[in-house]
Amino acid sequence: MRSRPSSFRFALLGLASVITLAAAAFPADAANKVLKIGFVGVTSGPAAAWGTSNVRSMQTLADWWNSTGGVKIGDDTYDIDVVTFDDQKDPKRAIAGMEKMAQEGIHYVVGPNVDDGAAAVRPVAEKSGIIYFPYAFPKELYTKPAANAVLGMVANYQSGPAIYKYLKENKGVKTIAFVAANESDPLSQRDGGVAAAKALGLDVVADKDTYQNDTRDFTPVLTPIVKLNPDLLVLSGVAPANAPLLIRSARELGYKGLISTETAQDAKVLEEGAGELANGFISVGGASTPEIRSKSMDEFIDRYTKKFGEYNDESNTKIYALQYIVDTLKADPKAIDSIDEFKKTMDSFSAPNPYLKDSSATLHYVGTTSFGQKRQLAVPLVVNEYEDGKFKTLFIANVD
Repeated sequence: MRSRPSSFRFALLGLASVITLAAAAFPADAANKVLKIGFVGVTSGPAAAWGTSNVRSMQTLADWWNSTGGVKIGDDTYDIDVVTFDDQKDPKRAIAGMEKMAQEGIHYVVGPNVDDGAAAVRPVAEKSGIIYFPYAFPKELYTKPAANAVLGMVANYQSGPAIYKYLKENKGVKTIAFVAANESDPLSQRDGGVAAAKALGLDVVADKDTYQNDTRDFTPVLTPIVKLNPDLLVLSGVAPANAPLLIRSARELGYKGLISTETAQDAKVLEEGAGELANGFISVGGASTPEIRSKSMDEFIDRYTKKFGEYNDESNTKIYALQYIVDTLKADPKAIDSIDEFKKTMDSFSAPNPYLKDSSATLHYVGTTSFGQKRQLAVPLVVNEYEDGKFKTLFIANVD
């Protein structure tokens, strides 16, 4: 075989060098940066549905974004990595979880889901430069000097008055009774509900009845309340696993009145635990009902259902935390490394709400009325009524 001229070989080598340099300068698949967002909350035990809804919402949304190229923040594109920690509804474990997030350099964390946990992690969050988004209601978490917690949903002292007022005006409710687990979270919600009921002029006939969270026979607890025959029985701060047991016991004891709670619930758990006895049960629902939700929300629900084999209506609310975090970072990319920048941006932040049909709906921070500063996500207050395995919308309101 005849050899090629040396000049030809040099030309090929030169062309190869150019191609190599071009490939180095413009890689075909440049890897995105990774942005870690944490979750610390309960995903096991009676309250597992609350945290599981958080985690699944975050994972579904992150997978969706990552599969479509990632999230553009400033000059960089990021894949979202959701880092989770099950605190088992234990404040000590919640602290350990938040410390884990700090060790990994995570500045933004969703959770915890209960009052004790949210209060317990506050020192770690403030010391470590973490903004966290609890689903817990104590006002001291969101009022000055506290500044690092942002309420991820509507609080019971915001939803409770709205529910009681609606039932008073539309269902003729005049008397009301409360029952709560003997834990700080539900007891705090009970006290807030009692104050709201009294402010509306309702007659509170019971507000001291409690039970242990591991109770499975609620007949002794509910018998004296049922004898009082209140128009409305409020299950303050009830865990999703306990709600159907309380409802079943009340109905089997002959209670005919309304039953409600200010916590979000799981329709599947209600169906399995109480069946048709749960019909008429009123609870705070997800923030995107069929009447108001967008095509993007429909796609989220479809992706979630395909990923996990089921859907929890509460995820209509839980979708918002990660969306707010990322969109606020988009508004001020310096906030990726500085929570002080994030805090400054919150006061004027506004972005389109992708989950509502209304094109004028925006993502923005609220809470000035309740907390004196913007430390709450603006999500619609949706109140549901359970009926034959599904939730239907009772009414919708907003919080400022």
